[in-house]
Amino acid sequence: MSVMDGWVVASLVLYGVAGAFWLPVVWMQVRMRDLATQAAAGGKDLPAAYDRLFRWWLACGFPGFGAVMLIIWLMIAKPTF
Repeated sequence: MSVMDGWVVASLVLYGVAGAFWLPVVWMQVRMRDLATQAAAGGKDLPAAYDRLFRWWLACGFPGFGAVMLIIWLMIAKPTF
């Protein structure tokens, strides 16, 4: 096995893709928590900003999670390409 094997390179690229999608998700989760805390403290409904953040969170979650699943498959299957 070499670091330049195709499956290793693909895994490393996918780690970058996963990180690019998951880093913003961390900020979104903190912001969503703060919005929910403020709404609960004031006895109000969740604001529209929460819904927008949730949609972005979901949109980032699919490719981020998919990249991790592909990494796992690559490490198990070790395809040659």
